[in-house]
Amino acid sequence: MTLARRKPVARLNAAVSACRYRRGAGTVNGSPHLGTRQYARIVDGWVEEIGLDPAAYGTHSMRRMKASLIYRRTQNLRAVQILLGHTKFESAVRYLGIEVDDALEMAEQTEA
Repeated sequence: MTLARRKPVARLNAAVSACRYRRGAGTVNGSPHLGTRQYARIVDGWVEEIGLDPAAYGTHSMRRMKASLIYRRTQNLRAVQILLGHTKFESAVRYLGIEVDDALEMAEQTEA
């Protein structure tokens, strides 16, 4: 990661940490956890800061991209299913945009 990209990431981490320990603004019912909208605002600010278009990068697209990258590198659908929190195998397959038959064939090839 280049130095120019590290600084916004450090700022994002600091913003998330600050929100966690500050009750009230951006949290749900005074909980130390970030609300969905506050998290989206942080991501939008981070994306803008590194010079990208916030309309092209949302929290959901980042979640989907991360799952796709993990799947491409590992071909491990079960790991992706667990990381996404999907209870059904078919949901994870659909989410990644691959065919169920192809996914089942890959799963069978990786079993010992």
